Amino acid sequence: MQSPLFLLALLLLAGVTPATAATAEPPADLIFYGRHILPMAADKPTGQRGLRAVAVRGERIVYVGRADRLRKEQAHLIGPDTEAIELGRQALLPGFIDAHGHLTFQAFTIDLANVAPPPVGPVSTIADLQDTLRSYIAERAVQPGDWISGNGYDDSLLAEGRHPTRRDLDAVSTEHPIALMHISGHLMTANSRALALAGITADSADPQGGLIRRWPDSEEPNGVLEETATYPLRPFLFGTQQNVMDNLRRALELYASYGITTIQDGATAPESIELIRAAADAGLLQQDVIFYPVQNAIAPIPEAWALGRYGKRAKAGGIKLVLDGSPQGKTAYLSAPYEVPPDGQDADYRGYPIHPPAKVSALVDHYLRLGVPILAHANGDAAAELLVNAVADTEHERDHRTVMIHAQTVREDQLQRMAELGIIPSFFSAHTFFWGDWHRDSVLGLERASRISPTATARRLGLNYTVHNDAPIVPPDMLRLLWATSSRITRSGAVLGAAERATVYDALLAITRNAAAQAFEEADKGTLAVGKLADLVVLSRNPLRVPRKRLLELTIVSTWSHGRQIYGNVAE
Repeated sequence: MQSPLFLLALLLLAGVTPATAATAEPPADLIFYGRHILPMAADKPTGQRGLRAVAVRGERIVYVGRADRLRKEQAHLIGPDTEAIELGRQALLPGFIDAHGHLTFQAFTIDLANVAPPPVGPVSTIADLQDTLRSYIAERAVQPGDWISGNGYDDSLLAEGRHPTRRDLDAVSTEHPIALMHISGHLMTANSRALALAGITADSADPQGGLIRRWPDSEEPNGVLEETATYPLRPFLFGTQQNVMDNLRRALELYASYGITTIQDGATAPESIELIRAAADAGLLQQDVIFYPVQNAIAPIPEAWALGRYGKRAKAGGIKLVLDGSPQGKTAYLSAPYEVPPDGQDADYRGYPIHPPAKVSALVDHYLRLGVPILAHANGDAAAELLVNAVADTEHERDHRTVMIHAQTVREDQLQRMAELGIIPSFFSAHTFFWGDWHRDSVLGLERASRISPTATARRLGLNYTVHNDAPIVPPDMLRLLWATSSRITRSGAVLGAAERATVYDALLAITRNAAAQAFEEADKGTLAVGKLADLVVLSRNPLRVPRKRLLELTIVSTWSHGRQIYGNVAE
């Protein structure tokens, strides 16, 4: 073996100094320079002075720090072909991570009739809804007998204050079967022809975890279906899709426009897994996609899922359990009655679970023992109790990071237990804007509604929570989510639960660092650090320097995934 001194002599004879030997790596492909670079690595915002820099080579970050040190100590990273982007007043952050949503559902809804209320759609009355459907039929020249599907109707924002019924939809057409998805994704309404084709009649029994609404004093369905009662219609709603791959491409572009570099597909059906795999094989995925197949029974994990391993930008992250329904649809499972019960229910109505407690415990125990990560949909506090108890009763030694999806009405005592058990709440905090008034006045009452999505309490208890949009329930607009989480302003302009407002920085952590850790991806994503993937977003201004009420004025300038720009223009 040659001595270190001998090797040093050889280097000197060759004209190579120790410094140049250590810096023989190639230059960066791209360097961002700016005074508003937010690494999101600290628990609290830290002051930064002077010009900063982030250098990218290939898919990875190779430098984060002061620009003057880069030029002095890492000058080899600046080559003749290195692209320099001067951010000016713009801000650079880690790419936003979708902590919960439904990519393929978003893709499937792109070509459906948009029957949502403003600002997402045009419908404020049942007459608006009917006109929208008639225009959809005429514009698309839909042939008699073909299905008409729509998405996003919202009884809480219709002037009539009720769900459209089969009679309302029969007035649009009796030739076409018509099925509309509720804004929550947990209810549907259908016309007479659609109900007949799905085999839903007066003789149909309510399924476990669902309800067929009926006309008063009758067994005849009125067209409105809840939870598992919607299952017979769902294949018709999405089964006639055309240009599915192109719709998926459009959905990916939509996510990129909102700064999202990792996308979730929660409750993934088998056909959606096939679509994601086909898109991956075709090289269509420009962001990472994590899917969580829905599991309603104990079953082995298929080897084809390759759990936890990416293949061409897609991977199975775990499984999804659905424990209850929707608060805005009044099917979430609560421990105390709804403020105003839905039609046909009495004053002590509290919603209902999808599965009985014993089944929830068996499912959680089975998958945690296998080491399979679990996302569990639980909106109501009674559903939250089912999950917390199930995790508490399971013996496991793994870092499981079970996620309570939505956690809308979770109580402080439950959050304390979640902190002890390692359960992560992922709050649907966009609700404070979209349905805050409805929750206050009809769903929960002022006291309970003021505590929905309790981000401040979760932070105080040491929980590194995440927040999400649940797209396409609401658009995957991460800046609106940031604003809603930190302001809690409702549609009417009221503040709902000021004590539960998150700081802007904590809300940013929830869609970057915390969201990466939720998915076991903190080694690669969530912060700006050397060695991590160059998943980046450039914002028009620094969100920490903008008044909270003006966060909605921010825009996404550009989005970068694995070092490649996938949306927008280069910075100023």
